[in-house]
Amino acid sequence: MVVTKESIIGDILDYDRDTAQFFFAIGMHCLGCPASRSESIEAACAVHGTDADALVEQINAFLASKKN
Repeated sequence: MVVTKESIIGDILDYDRDTAQFFFAIGMHCLGCPASRSESIEAACAVHGTDADALVEQINAFLASKKN
């Protein structure tokens, strides 16, 4: 899976629930909420005042590291 700013949080969590740590780190503690699961990374970062590009980079690096 390659994550983009348009990726839906629920899809990312379904692919690898260990990615939750990155959402918790930006203050997004409501991952079980249906609204948050259907939100894009870009929308979540806008609400939480964080850099979507940085979050995408962290998640993609994490997922890539698990393939090796």
